[in-house]
Amino acid sequence: MKPQSLRVLVAEDEPVARRGLVRQLAAMEGLEVAGEVSDGRQALDALSSGAWDIAVLDIEMPELSGLEVVEQLGPERMPVVIFVTAFDHYACQAFDAFALDYVLKPVDPERLALALERARAACRGEREGGRLGALLDDLHPARRHPERITARLAGRTQIVPVEAIDWIEAADNYVRLHLAERIVLMREPLAHLLNRLDPERFVRVHRSHAVQIDRVVELRSGSRGDGELVLANGKVLAVSRRFRGRMEDALEN
Repeated sequence: MKPQSLRVLVAEDEPVARRGLVRQLAAMEGLEVAGEVSDGRQALDALSSGAWDIAVLDIEMPELSGLEVVEQLGPERMPVVIFVTAFDHYACQAFDAFALDYVLKPVDPERLALALERARAACRGEREGGRLGALLDDLHPARRHPERITARLAGRTQIVPVEAIDWIEAADNYVRLHLAERIVLMREPLAHLLNRLDPERFVRVHRSHAVQIDRVVELRSGSRGDGELVLANGKVLAVSRRFRGRMEDALEN
């Protein structure tokens, strides 16, 4: 009797890259690409609600990164994982150290095929929960904060240097990145974006906005424990009572 195909979930936010992965995986015998998603939140929902043998997870995705998907679902609940990454040499050394598979972008078909062969073997044996957990523990304290943000919206991709951002404004599930000479809209909630940015550089000062701390030139006190701050470009932003203490600590440090 023919063995049942292994169910594969592909999570990749770039449409061209996702189609390429799905095409390569679909051509491999014994695999069924049973789902494809375009961001980390969708990946988490799919993994939470379905039965999967293998998850092919991009590291850098909107909503949640591949590592954050593993953290939130829990390493012990994950299927066999293959990470797709543009990470630097340090992260690749970590994947190697914990015997977890990854493929580098742009994806090489032979490297992907090798990773899938290893994944098949893992499906026949023990799960990787312990190694995934160890990887997260190893990467988390040294995880690098991005120096550039990729803002994809309506078929357009903009590369934004983090250093160029003056302040960030929430707009439901979007944010507006305020730069010196332009505003860039990207689809990512403010809280999720701040989780990716260096907390020593960006501080949330209000429910609806955060600032790059070295842009602040003045903090003004309000009568109710709130206040406002002035940026180097003259922009004045409200500081809520809830976040004022955090703002003062950031300025002192």
